[in-house]
Amino acid sequence: MSSDEELALTEVTEFQKSKDNVLEESKTIFEDVHADVCDIRKILLKFQEWKEKFPGSYCDAYIAFCLPKLLNALVRVQLINWSPLEQNSTDLKEMPWFRAVEGFSDAKKSSESKRDDDPDEEVLPRVTERTILPKITAFAKNVWDPLSTSQTENLTQLCDNVFENQVLSRRECSQAKQDLINTVVLRMKQSVEEDVFIPLYPKSTVEDKSSPCSKFQGRRFWSAVELLSKVLLWDGTVQEDTVRGVGLSKLLNRYLLLNLFNTPPGPENIEKCKEVVACFPERWFQNLGSGSTL
Repeated sequence: MSSDEELALTEVTEFQKSKDNVLEESKTIFEDVHADVCDIRKILLKFQEWKEKFPGSYCDAYIAFCLPKLLNALVRVQLINWSPLEQNSTDLKEMPWFRAVEGFSDAKKSSESKRDDDPDEEVLPRVTERTILPKITAFAKNVWDPLSTSQTENLTQLCDNVFENQVLSRRECSQAKQDLINTVVLRMKQSVEEDVFIPLYPKSTVEDKSSPCSKFQGRRFWSAVELLSKVLLWDGTVQEDTVRGVGLSKLLNRYLLLNLFNTPPGPENIEKCKEVVACFPERWFQNLGSGSTL
C-alpha cells in the first residue's frame, strides 16, 4: 500500500507561507477592541456577576440562548490555526475558549441562584453546535481526503469525542451533527466514484507480474482496499446501514470482488482476501447464521 503523507517540498513551503500570512493578519482583528469585550473569560465573568446579583432578570433575558451567538466570532478567531485533520492539532478541551465556557457552566454549582434545570448547562453544547461542528463540517467537505490514513483517523476520533464525551444538547437530534455526518457520507461516496478504478485486462496480459498492466492493476486494487478500510473506520460514528452501503455495495461488490474472482487461485489471491476481510468489524459477523453472508 502506498503512503498518503508525502507532499512536495514546494507545496509544503507555499502552504506554510500562506498560513503564516493569515495568522499574522489575524493578530490585528481585535487590536482596536477593549479587552473586556474581546476576552471570553472576562465577558463570561460579567454575565456570572449579573446572574449572582440579579438572577430574575438574568433568567428573563434568556442568556443561555444569547451567549453562543455572542461568543461565536471570538471562538472562531481561536480556531483559525486549528485543523482537526492534523496529527498534533490542539485538543478542543485545551483551548482557552473551552476552559472559559466550561468554567462558566461549572460556576453554577457553587452559585446560590442554581436551579435544578439550569439553562447555562446548555451554553457549551450550543457553542459546540453553532461554531465547532460547522468548522469540522467545512474541513470534511473541502479539505479531508478519504484515502488519507492520518486524516481519516484524526477526523473519526474527533467526531467520536465530540459526539460521545461532549453532549451536544438536550435535543434528541442536532442539525449541525446531522449536517456533519451527511457531509462525511457524501465525501466517501464521491471518493468511491472518483478515486476507485480497477481495470480488467485479459488473463494473458496480467499473468506476467512484472508487466506494466499487472503492476497498475495491483496498485489500483490496493488503493481500493485502502479506501475500504477508511470507510469502515466510520462504523460506530456513522449509522451502520450507511457504512455497509458504501463499504459493501459500492466498494466490495462493485470493484473488489470482481478483481478477486479474476485473480488465479494462489498465495496472491489469498493475501488479497485476507486484507479485505481484515477491514471489516468482527461484530458484523457475530449474529450471522451458518452459510449466510453480510
